[in-house]
Amino acid sequence: MRILIIILINCCILTSAQNDSANNQAISYDDKIILRFNLDTNIDNYVISSKELNVKPRLEINNQVNTTFGVDYKIISASVSFAPKFFPGNNNELKGKSSFTSYNFRFFPKNIIQTLSYTNSKGFYITNTRDFISGWQKGKDPYLTFPDLRIQSFGGSTTYIFNKNFSLKGIYYQKEWQTESRGSFVPALNYSYLIFSDHQNSVKSKEKQLNISFDGGYYYNYVVTKHFNIAPFVYAGLGKKWSRSKDDVTKNALEKQNYFTQNFGGGIHLGYNTEKLFFGSKFNYSGNHYKDDSSNIINNNFYVLFFLGYRLSPPAKVKKMYDQIEEKIPAL
Repeated sequence: MRILIIILINCCILTSAQNDSANNQAISYDDKIILRFNLDTNIDNYVISSKELNVKPRLEINNQVNTTFGVDYKIISASVSFAPKFFPGNNNELKGKSSFTSYNFRFFPKNIIQTLSYTNSKGFYITNTRDFISGWQKGKDPYLTFPDLRIQSFGGSTTYIFNKNFSLKGIYYQKEWQTESRGSFVPALNYSYLIFSDHQNSVKSKEKQLNISFDGGYYYNYVVTKHFNIAPFVYAGLGKKWSRSKDDVTKNALEKQNYFTQNFGGGIHLGYNTEKLFFGSKFNYSGNHYKDDSSNIINNNFYVLFFLGYRLSPPAKVKKMYDQIEEKIPAL
């Protein structure tokens, strides 16, 4: 219910904001349809550190490369991500079967970037299986797996750019091209509702989490040439996590816990841009840490992303349809 209230509040922000950005130091491509193709190694991994364990289990999904297709027009953006089985490194037989799908929707009113997302991941394995099985050989023996472990995430974020002459949506979504080097402080409110479910040894278990965090970051866009830019960033923040869990054995006993979380990360963006064609890469690191009784739960994520995109004029019917909707919903 809390996550629904937050989303509704932000939708109200969207409907009251007008798309009249005062950024005079950026070339806008809002009147173009933007088609985007990404390849990335954005794979979550979880490390559990406990006084009761001599080694730290490292959980990871059995995919190495994800693919994303996206389309943008005006202030609306949508994309879908998945992990193709035919890519090398995806669904290695020794690591068990995995599946991954993610849907993202974004809106860009004024200096705000609003994101809503849904992610579904299933099938994990222990990357350091050698620490648990004596004589285990990499490349020959199967890993310890959790084929029924499923993680569903419903979430979003609300990001605000303080400097009106700095274009964050130009760096990340190629909806603009900044003409002069600028930086900005960028705070973000993040929220997600996660459902963890598993089936091990005839025992079904489920955990539900509500996460809310606030991050403060600084981004800088260095315009090297007319067509090339470099944009580093760094952020850190704090949050709160509420958890409820139960299983078939203790289904009458509902365990409730809450934790304070620490978030941090950074990265760099390299991009090349022309009026129609753009491409580049991103190198990102993000970390999340919280303490669960005697255990430290760490979620580290380092990934590389390559993107390629093309801008084209919208078909007359699409433009007419959007204009008609815009008349009824001025926020668009």
